Amino acid sequence: MATNYFPKKSESSPMIYAYEDKYDPNLKGILKVGYTTIGVQERVRQQYNIVRPGEPPYRILVEESAMRQDGTSFVDHDVHRALVKMGCQHIEGEWYRCTPQQVRSAVVAVRERLDVAWHRDQTFDMRQEQRAAVDKTEAYFKSYAKEQGRTPHFLWNCKMRFGKTFTTYQLAKRMKWTRILVLTFKPAVAQAWEEDLMTHVDFDGWQFIARNLEATIDYQFEHADKTRPLVVFGSFQDFLGKNTANGGMKLKHEWA
Repeated sequence: MATNYFPKKSESSPMIYAYEDKYDPNLKGILKVGYTTIGVQERVRQQYNIVRPGEPPYRILVEESAMRQDGTSFVDHDVHRALVKMGCQHIEGEWYRCTPQQVRSAVVAVRERLDVAWHRDQTFDMRQEQRAAVDKTEAYFKSYAKEQGRTPHFLWNCKMRFGKTFTTYQLAKRMKWTRILVLTFKPAVAQAWEEDLMTHVDFDGWQFIARNLEATIDYQFEHADKTRPLVVFGSFQDFLGKNTANGGMKLKHEWA
């Protein structure tokens, strides 16, 4: 029996879609941008559990293939990132304040691997509780600056919606830190850390590095501009895997 060395071609057809809710006034001008492999009509219908007489309460505005010419594919998170870089407002989940044309442009940019420049339009200041956290942490770190052999630690007990990422960046700027390593057990929050850094005018010139399909963290760090502030985002799994030689950090990440 002949051995099949090539994987069977997938029968699914990955698609990027966008639709609007026709009746909810709170969603006016806002589109749901998603990904599916089961057909756009069926996927959107699944999101409206109640069967109503007459026309459906949604209008599908974008249906684009999520396949590239080289056979690779991409997902909605890639398109979401491009939309934010273009200046579209992320409302919540997969909902964005954007136009169908902007979604199509984002899909083309991801499909063709085109670079989309970040649009910095956020100018808001820290809230009172955020400023207090930065002030207290700055004072603590500076009070231990002259002690030898002891690394200071400061824990923020923040509630939901506190704005941890934005406040952390403001602390780094206040302390004049230019090399920041963010480690997490939840790699999925990378988008939030990148958005806060790359869309606010306070961090103009800063760079963000995270694991992606195009280049490894190490490659990005090697080619980054070392004269500008740099934030490296990674998971504990990525950085703290065992080095078989000495039991420490993986050799490829020792620069961190």
